[in-house]
Parts: sequence; C-alpha cells; structure tokens
Amino acid sequence: MTAVLQVAIGGALGAVLRYLTGIGLIRLFGHTPFPLGVLTVNVAGSFLMGLFIVTAAQRGLTHLSPLMATGILGGFTTFSAFSLEAVTLYERGALSLAALYILANLTLSIAALFAGMALARSFA
Repeated sequence: MTAVLQVAIGGALGAVLRYLTGIGLIRLFGHTPFPLGVLTVNVAGSFLMGLFIVTAAQRGLTHLSPLMATGILGGFTTFSAFSLEAVTLYERGALSLAALYILANLTLSIAALFAGMALARSFA
C-alpha cells in the first residue's frame, strides 16, 4: 500500500505543478494559439524523467520510482513515461519496435481523441 500512497501523493503534486506551469506561462507570454504549456511540461517532464532514472539507478534510489516517476512526473506529464518507454526500447536495440511504439502512440491517441469527440457529439 505504501507504493500506492506514494503514487497518489506524487500524482497530486505533479498535477498541481502542471497546472501552475500552464498558468505561469500564460502570465509570462499571454494566451497564444500554440499550446506552449503542454509542450513545456512534456519536454521538461521528459528531461526530468531521464535525470531521475539515471540518478536513481546510480545512487540506489529506485525505491523512489513510485513517488517520482509514476507519481510526480506522471502527474506532471504522462509524456515523460512515453518517452522513457520509447528510449528503453531504443537502447535495447529494438529500433523497429521503438519506432512502432512511437508511431502507434501518436497515431492511435490522436485517432482515439477524434473518436471520443465524435461519440460525444453524436449524443448532443
């Protein structure tokens, strides 16, 4: 149960950080047509995931993964988890699988978003 609690606390904190990042960028740059907040959290979250994963492995801190990787960074952006999985496949030499994973995630996620929107609009 401890890991579940770490994920829950970390997820809440990460979501708040994502929200505050978006608000901060709006205050800094105003409302822009480009989704700068989402891009920022995706890139920052991916960077922080890489930093955490290597540091945790080198220093024996992998027990903090539920809190940091799944919780805080997962709540901040799930793109960081996607990036980690893609790089892990690549580093294992599974280049075709990594490319398929990236393509499938992007294509299927966008297609699913359109499908969900279409379904919701059909009820209106």
